[in-house]
Amino acid sequence: MAKQRVLTGITTTGTPHLGNYVGAIRPAIAESQRGEFDAFFFLADYHALIKSHDPAMVHQSSREIAATWLALGLDTDTTTFYRQSDVPEITELSWILTCVCAKGLMNRSHAYKAAVQANEQSGEDPDFGVTMGLFSYPILMAADILMFNAKKVPVGRDQIQHIEMARDMAQRFNHLYGDTFVLPEAVIADDVAVLSGLDGRKMSKSYGNTIPLFLPEKKLQKHINKIKTNLLEPGEAKDPADSTVFEIWQAFATPEQTAEMRQKFADGIAWGQAKKDLFELINSQLAPARERYEAILNDGEYLESELKKGAEKARAQAAIMLAKVRKAVGLAAFK
Repeated sequence: MAKQRVLTGITTTGTPHLGNYVGAIRPAIAESQRGEFDAFFFLADYHALIKSHDPAMVHQSSREIAATWLALGLDTDTTTFYRQSDVPEITELSWILTCVCAKGLMNRSHAYKAAVQANEQSGEDPDFGVTMGLFSYPILMAADILMFNAKKVPVGRDQIQHIEMARDMAQRFNHLYGDTFVLPEAVIADDVAVLSGLDGRKMSKSYGNTIPLFLPEKKLQKHINKIKTNLLEPGEAKDPADSTVFEIWQAFATPEQTAEMRQKFADGIAWGQAKKDLFELINSQLAPARERYEAILNDGEYLESELKKGAEKARAQAAIMLAKVRKAVGLAAFK
C-alpha cells in the first residue's frame, strides 16, 4: 500500500528561529523519521520573491534554511528535499491552474484583502503596491501541492484558506478535464507549540522579535536575556502561564524538567537565573546541530548536491503529472 504523501514548504525570507524550529522543523523531521509518510519538503524561493526584492537576502536565506534542515537530521534519501525554483514544472502548472481559477476566488484571499484594507485606511488606491505575485500566490501554492498529489499539508491556521483554495482549483480542473488531482487536506497541529518572541508577541520575522536558531553561545545568551519579563523580585512567586521564559522552557524541556521549573516559579526564582537556566537548556540541545550547521553552511557544493538530488526526484514525479495535465487540457503531442 502506497504511503500518504505529505508536503511542507518553507519560504526563504529570513533566518530560521526558535519558533520555526519548535513549530515546524522539529516536528516535520521527527515525522519523516518515523517513515509513515512519503515526505516532500521544499524551499519556497519563488514565494520569497513576493515578499522580498533583496536578491542577496533571498539567496542567503535559502542557504541558511537548507543548511538548518540538513544539520537537524533530515534524511534526503528517505524524503524529497528540493528548491521550488529547480522544478520548472511547478510554474507551468501554476499557469494552467490560473486558467481555471476564478478571479473572485483570489479576491477573497486574506493577504490580498489585508493589503487593500491597509491601503484604504491610509487613503491610497486600493491596489497600491499590490503585485500580481501577491494577488495570485495562492495559485502557485496550489501548484506546489497539486503537482505532487499531496494528500496532507501541515499548515498554521492562517494558511487553511489556501488549502481550501487549492481544493477548489483541483475540483474545478477535475470537473472540466476529468479526474486528475487528489484533493489536499490541511493538517493543523494543535499540539505544536507557538512560541512568543522577545517582546511577548508571537515570534515572527515581521515583528523583529526572534531568537535565531543557531546563534553562537554568547549571542544566544544575550538574546535570551532580552526576553521581556515583569517586575517581580527574587523570592516573589511568578506565574508560568504569563511568562515567555517558561513558555520557551516548556518547548525544549522534558515533562520532569517542566515540573521542576514550575516549582521554581512558585518558589520565586529570579528572572536572571531563569534565563540562565533557559540558555543552558537550549544550548545543550542545539550545540551539536549548530556545529554541523556551520560546516554545512560553508559547504556550497554539498548543499547544491543535496538540493539537486531532491530536484531530480521531484522532477521525475512532476514530469508524470504534468504530462497528464498537458494531455488533459489539449497540449499533447501530434503523434
